Amino acid sequence: MPDFSRRSEAPAARGPGGAAFSPLYRQIKDLIVQSLDRGEWKPGEAIPSELELAARFQVSQGTVRKAVDELAADHLLTRRQGKGTFVSTHHEPRVRFRFLRLAPDEGEPSPTESRVLDCRRMRATAEMARSLDVRPGDGMVAIRRVLSFSGIPAIVDDIYLPVALFKGLTGELLEHYSGPLYGLFETEFGVSMVRAEEKLRAVAADDEYAGLLKVAVGTPLLRVDRISYTYADRPVEFRTGHYVTDHYHYRNSLN
Repeated sequence: MPDFSRRSEAPAARGPGGAAFSPLYRQIKDLIVQSLDRGEWKPGEAIPSELELAARFQVSQGTVRKAVDELAADHLLTRRQGKGTFVSTHHEPRVRFRFLRLAPDEGEPSPTESRVLDCRRMRATAEMARSLDVRPGDGMVAIRRVLSFSGIPAIVDDIYLPVALFKGLTGELLEHYSGPLYGLFETEFGVSMVRAEEKLRAVAADDEYAGLLKVAVGTPLLRVDRISYTYADRPVEFRTGHYVTDHYHYRNSLN
């Protein structure tokens, strides 16, 4: 299992007397995220206007706009010209593939096909416990699926989720669901994946993954270890993916 260390935060700037200082717009941003975390505005719903939020928080509209701009850049909110600002949802095509980074070397991405191979209960390992802030032995939902492009297997995902957050998640539910997996988590369990941390390494396909991906044993694969977070930086998903990259590459942008 991968060993993830928790991300360290830079210390806040300090004002006179050594008191921690945060710009006002960042304080408003934090308050909006708290409302999102409480479910005050659901995924896909519009949030109040900038004027309404300014009145609510007793700040200027410009301060609210700067906070909302950052939340839109973080993909937590989505602006729609002439309609307002909405809570981002994984059911939107633009957001749906934000976490799927595999892209073809040439041409446009093909539609993905997801096939769930297994969904079972297990106990959290020590590594899962450290990564997800649960206790070793706590209940977990383990999902294995294969993602294919144009009928050709490209990714094997092993996904681990805390049972406490995903009660009722079964193989039957997954079998009858055809949308994005993160959309299901959002709609059925109220858990929105808003960011992820990943580690990548090159591995050779063993018998198991070679069979699932229909490649020769020893074929180079890209292994991607991911922890996904919901609001307030709470880790809620532990995932290991094995990717075939013969005709694909792992795309990313650095800011």
